[in-house]
Order: sequence, then C-alpha cells, then structure tokens
Amino acid sequence: MSASPILHPVVENVTRRISQRSAPTRSAYLARLEAAAQRKPGNERMGCANVAHAFAALPDDDKKRASGLDRIGVVAEQRANIGIINAYNDMLSAHAPLQHYPDIIKQEARRHGATAQVAGGVPAMCDGVTQGTPAMELSLFSRDAIAMATAISLSHDMFDCALMLGVCDKIVPGLLIGALHFGHLPTVFVPAGPMTSGLSNNDKARVREQAAQGLVGRAELLQAESAAYHGLGTCTFYGTANSNQMLLEAMGLHVPGTAFINPGASVRDELTREAVRTVLGRPRLSVDGPPRDARSPSGGSVVPAKSARADFGEVTSVGATCPPIGKVVDERCIVNAMVALVATGGSTNHLIHWVAVARAAGIVIDWDDFSALSDVVPLLTRVYPNGSADVNDFQAAGGPGFVIRELLDAGFMHADVLTVRSGGLREFTGIPAAATDGRLHWAAAGVSKDEAVVRPVSDPFSPSGGLKLLHGNLGRSVIKVSAVPEDRHVVEAPCRVFDSQEALHQAFQAGELNHDVVCVVRWQGPQANGMPELHKLTPPLAVLQGKGFKVALVTDGRMSGASGKVPSAIHVSPEAAAGGPLAKVRDGDIIRLDAPAGTLQVLVDAAEWQARAATEMPAGLVADNAVGMGRELFAGMRRAALTAEEGACSWL
Repeated sequence: MSASPILHPVVENVTRRISQRSAPTRSAYLARLEAAAQRKPGNERMGCANVAHAFAALPDDDKKRASGLDRIGVVAEQRANIGIINAYNDMLSAHAPLQHYPDIIKQEARRHGATAQVAGGVPAMCDGVTQGTPAMELSLFSRDAIAMATAISLSHDMFDCALMLGVCDKIVPGLLIGALHFGHLPTVFVPAGPMTSGLSNNDKARVREQAAQGLVGRAELLQAESAAYHGLGTCTFYGTANSNQMLLEAMGLHVPGTAFINPGASVRDELTREAVRTVLGRPRLSVDGPPRDARSPSGGSVVPAKSARADFGEVTSVGATCPPIGKVVDERCIVNAMVALVATGGSTNHLIHWVAVARAAGIVIDWDDFSALSDVVPLLTRVYPNGSADVNDFQAAGGPGFVIRELLDAGFMHADVLTVRSGGLREFTGIPAAATDGRLHWAAAGVSKDEAVVRPVSDPFSPSGGLKLLHGNLGRSVIKVSAVPEDRHVVEAPCRVFDSQEALHQAFQAGELNHDVVCVVRWQGPQANGMPELHKLTPPLAVLQGKGFKVALVTDGRMSGASGKVPSAIHVSPEAAAGGPLAKVRDGDIIRLDAPAGTLQVLVDAAEWQARAATEMPAGLVADNAVGMGRELFAGMRRAALTAEEGACSWL
C-alpha cells in the first residue's frame, strides 16, 4: 500500500499557526470536556426526583431503559439515551421534512436497546422570507439564539449522545456552536436534503432583473419565484444552507454522503436510521463497504484513514466508534472545512460563521487563514451562483464525495482526522444508495459525470479558490470572486454613499446610477442593525453592470452565499457604527476595489483622509433599527457583538 498523500505545505502551515494561536483556549476547552466525560451517566449522577422528571413522559419500556431500571429495585446495564435537537417547522421547506424524523430515530434507537428524546426545538428562520424586511435584522443573531436554545435543550444533562436535526443558514452554525459547548457528547448531524430542481436559477435571476427594470410585474415575478421554490427541501442554489452541508461532510459530522439526497428519496429514511446507529457506535456495515482502498481515477492509491477513536477512554457505554464532537472538531477538522469552502466557491457567510464555530471549540481562526488557503486550493465546482448548475446537478456529477476525494488525494485536506465513523474522512468519498434488501452501500464517486459542474484537481476551473481578502484604508473585507467575470475583478469609480439598501433602490429607480459607480452601503454591521443580508441589491446592480457600467458594492453588511456576478466587498471591518472608515466616505470619492491585488482603497489624499471627521449614524436610523419586529429583544446582542472577522459573536 502506498504512502498517504503529502499534505500541501500551505495547508500544513495554516494548520500549524492556528494550532499555535489556539493553544491556550483549546487546552482549556479540552480540559472542560474531559471533566464532563469522566462523570457518571446522568441517571446515576442525578437525584431520583431529577431522573423521574426527565423520563416521566416516556413509554414504560423506554422509561425502564433510560432510568437504568429493568424492574423495580434491579439496576440494569446502562443504556444510551439520545438527545434530539430539532429545527422542525412546517413553514420552511428545508425543515418541514424533519417533522417525522424523531419517530424514525426513536424506533431505530429501540432496536438497539437505546432510547431517544426530543430534548428541545430551536428556531429556524429563512433569509429568503425575511430578505429586505426589518425581520432580516434578526437573522445573524438568530444563530446565537439557536446556539443558546441548543444549550438549554442539552442542559437537562440526561443524554449520552445527540442528534442535530437542521439544515439552513444560521441553523447549522447555531446547532454546531451549541453542540460544541456540550463537546463531551458524541454528536451526528442529520439533514433533510435539497428540493428537486424547479425553474433554473439562471431563469429566476433573469426574471428578477426584468422586474427590477419594470419589464415584468408582480404576477410574473411571483410565478417565477414559486416555480423555483416549489417543494420540500433546501433551495437548490449553492448558498449558505447548502454550503453548510458541504462543510459538515468535510468535517465528518454526517453519515457519509447524506448532504444532497432529496427529501422523499428511497434512501433518505435509511440514512436517518444510520445516523442513529452511527451515534450509538453501531453503524451497519455496507453491502460493498466504503470506498477506502480503491484506485482513484487519477491513478493514485486511496489510502484508508487511521481508525478514528476517542482518546477520553470510555466516555459512555456507547460512542467507542463515535468520538465526542469536541474531539472531532479540532484544528485539522476546521481547516478541512475551510478548504472545502474555498474549493467549492461556497458562501461568504462562513467567513463569519465558521470563525464563531471554531471559537466554540477553543480554536481561533481569522480571514488571513481563509485567504492563504484560497490562494492555493483550486476551485473544483461551478454551482449557481458560480455557474448554471444547481446542487442536484452537483450531486449527480459526483457531489461532496468527488470533491473530498480529490482534495484528499492532492494533499489539500487532512486525512488523519476523527469523524463520527471509524473509517475516517476517506469514508466520506462515497455516494450512498440502498441495495434491494434496503441496506445502505456506498459507491466510489469515480470520475466527474459532468465537468461543466465538477472537475478534478488536475483540471480545475481556477487554480485558486473563490474567496479573497481585501485590505486598505477602508478596513478589511472579503470578496467572492468565483462568480465575478475576470474583467470585473478591478473596479475604480466615483462612489455613491447610502445609509440603507432602500436608499440605493430609490436612486436606481430614479435613474441616478447610470454610470460607473461604487455603491457604498453603510450602517449594516452587527452593532448597527444586526448585519442583515443585502441580497435584494443584486438585481439592480446586475442591471447596471449589464448596461456596461463598471459597478461594485462596498458594505459592512452581508451579501450571503447568493452573492453573484457583481463585485462586492462585504463584511467591511471595523463597521461604520464602530467608528470604521466607511463612516468617513463622501459622495464622489474615488474607490478602487482590486481583487487580484487584495486591496480596497479610497483614493483620497492621506492627510485629507486623516483629518476628515467620521459621520455619525443618523439618529433616525438608530431609532428605526431599535424597535419593531422584535428587534428590541436583540439590543443586548447588538451591543455585545464582536466584529465580523471575530465571528460577530454576542457570547464571547
């Protein structure tokens, strides 16, 4: 058997500096985990009244198992109790399929002598519903609310392991942050998958641009949107929700290959049952076995990963092959997620969310780490908005299994990591299916089925990833260049300054932006108004770009994983409300956005710029941001929020 691929030196160096930077906080985190892991099980540690309250609602047989009593006065062998955290609601397409998952989980747990309880639910809001409304200003902080709800749910402390049921934008990062604060528990994430393909993303975008120009009315626009978003599952573009799923695969936190199987697919329920078996440390062996020793299409030998076992000793009576999540999510795991993000042109939101996720595990990362990886990791996918394909096309072409195999074989990912299964990350290079007897098996991804969608490392779409760090006298920001035409990677033009996205829309409708222009939209950071996504700015800016004007957006807000062909310097830090340089910009200032050089500059004489006073956030805007749509309840989070580069965390 040949040696494992040599790790790319930049990946190795980034991992090393993250490890060195994180040493104190990671060490303290692991010490807390070990202390929690060494305790007796909850039904032995807790008082009898506590235990009785915890299991009072269970059916009698489950109650006896969970409490440790097979019959009165006789202590039985300790059995596992699974805590289920569920993001189900029937308003949102991505989470509606989760309604019946707890029943499937409980039935499978009983088959293995275990029990399962819905420990709690977490809120799940949709940015697609709230986009462009005041409610969007709750979106980012909903992540921290979800993390807190996860912690509240697990704080009953009667669980031996956990399953996290959730899919979308803030939900998965929130669940992950919450789970990592209970990092001693083996934990598996359970998704629901994307909806089947409807109206293509390109056609949807075309109708949106027509509506922005007044060429079609509300009826035509609503018809197009309803044809695109038409059924159960996540949206089919490669935005934050589907980037979440790619990253969880790369981190080894799913049953392998689960991410992009549609709701209702014949294998979907069996994958959910396999999640139960996995978290219990009893995964069912596949018919063919995972593709661990097959030859890769490029001719290299696929080397099996080291056995992934926890080093806490026996954490519970289960979990011997499903390590605690706090051990799975280490520096190498975080780097693997970052590599997967840039290799697939994923959501810019993760430059905020995964900073917060890492901090929850005692790991400190920053945008320099993302930038260094993006410089060397090739872009392997073209999925809308970085191409015309959707995630169903991505899955059909090879999906996460293909991408992970290519990155492993080329030395861009750490193979020697823990995952929720004993086969290591190499097990995540397979594509799941059900055999005639219903049992799962994983087939090797093989060659790309469509090189317009997925390509090997030997022939990438680009030799570098889709994200760039920008810095200069306007602060630090990021840009997603994977969907931006190369002739738009540098924009230099007079700026127009807006205090809200509504003001930009009004100027567009009035015909005031029909020229080369850099649109600055400020007061959109975490402290100002909760850092909403500004995705509704894409259609008017795309229309201007389509007319041949050089156009760019500069903002301390977010543009999401749906940011597309308009160059956008986003997440500008420090934000204007915290005294950042965007507060000094004036209409007519020349701004240069240079993605290849990694710079964002206002071309004003240095002495003049230094002397220029910062504008105060308008009093009316402050008042408007403070009330309505529940925003009053999030005032403390706005005051406590760290910068975007620090994860916009409200809990550190």
